[in-house]
Order: sequence, then C-alpha cells, then structure tokens
Amino acid sequence: MKEKLNIIPAGLLEEYRQQVDIALQNLFDRLTDAEISTDTFSFYTSVASVFSSKIEGEDIELDSYIKHKKFGIEFLPDYTRKIDDLYNAYTFAKTYTLNRENIAEAHQLLSRHLLPKHYQGKLRTQNMYVSTPDGRIEYVAATPYSLAGEMEKFYADMALLLTMEMDIKDAFFYAAMVHLVFVKIHPFNDGNGRTGRLLEKWFLAQKLGAKAWFIQSEKNYYQRHQVYYTNLRALGLEYPELDYTKALPFLLMLPNALTL
Repeated sequence: MKEKLNIIPAGLLEEYRQQVDIALQNLFDRLTDAEISTDTFSFYTSVASVFSSKIEGEDIELDSYIKHKKFGIEFLPDYTRKIDDLYNAYTFAKTYTLNRENIAEAHQLLSRHLLPKHYQGKLRTQNMYVSTPDGRIEYVAATPYSLAGEMEKFYADMALLLTMEMDIKDAFFYAAMVHLVFVKIHPFNDGNGRTGRLLEKWFLAQKLGAKAWFIQSEKNYYQRHQVYYTNLRALGLEYPELDYTKALPFLLMLPNALTL
C-alpha cells in the first residue's frame, strides 16, 4: 500500500498500530445511538456539528442547539445557521459515497453562510495563510499553482484506500491521516477544518459502518483543542516542508474519542 499512495503517508502505520490500545474494536462495538435521537433528529450529528464549529470559534452550546434542532426553539439566526449548515453536510455524508464530487457538495452545504456562493465547493485560487489571533502566520498552505495537482493525488489516494481491506486500527490511522493531509493542503477559502473533521468520520463510516457516526471525535478535539492545534503545527510552517514523521501525536488523538 505504501508504494501506491501518492500523498497520504503510510510510514507511521506500524508504530501507530503498536501504540493503539488493543481494545479499540471492543470500544467501537459498544457504540450506540442516543435515546434522544429520532428519525428526524440525530443527537450525535448535533454533537459533531456543535463541537466542530466551536473549534472554529463559533459561540454555540450543545444544550441550546438541541433545543433548537429537536424541539424547534427559536434563537437568533446568527447563533444557529452555520451549525445548521454543518449538520446538513453530515446528514448528506451519511447517505453518499466519499468521493471528489460529494466532498465538493458537502463543502457547499457547510459553507453556505461562510463563503460567497461562487466559492462554495470550489478550490481556492489565491494563497492561503493560517494566522494566530494576534496576526502571526503559523502555517502557509499549498500554493494555488500546486493545489489542483495535490488534490488530484489526495482524491486518488482516498479512492484507493476505500478499496483496501483493513482492520479497525488501519481504518483509524488512515481516517486521521485523511483529515491531516486535507487540512494541510487547505484547498478551500474557508471551512477546511470543518471539512477535514467530517472527512475523517466519513472515511471511518465507509470502512467500519454506520456506528462510526456515533464517535465523538469533534468533541474530543474541542476538549483538547490546544493540543489539537499544537499537533497540527508540529509538522512545520510551510506546505512543501511538512514533516509527516511528526504526525503520530495527532494521529493518536482519534482513538481517545471512543472513551467519551
């Protein structure tokens, strides 16, 4: 598999497998939907949407969002609409195959109130920098000149991985790596973090089944969001110089979500 992949690194897989708890499968098998969920409301989709949004600085609380989504309690539109958009993207992903076209559709859904319509689901055409709140550049993403080629490699690798037989440890490894590589490419003008976290869970659901949607990975990342960002930064400042041998701390975060 290592030789066939173009952009998603596999070199840490064996070390990852040695460090991940052997109980991973048992923890996954115990996952069940919440009793509060109905045919028209998903508690864990709400959890994913709220905490993925909170990572990006949205001022939203899970209890309020559940009141809005399940019971129809009204809040100011600015309080809920971006989270509603992300909820719709997760709902879409549950019923569609993970591929290039559907990733674009999911991004279009989740960025409805993040970006102008002509940017939704479209690769960016300008340079992209990730900055700290005080204005310092902490990451320089792939250039617009290399972006299309990098995404072609990404889509090809993801399609190949989806055809491969793998156990749960492999699936968790590659799901987190899909998340990581995607956000490092940073292909869209906004919504890259939200999309990367969705892709991670989408990949797991494709490989392991619908129970993957009950994993509280976004909540796990939010509760440890300083560590999350530290682990993302550890690979380097500029896209061409990223060192994926330093990715293990990031990759090992995902299994922790099974203990929430």
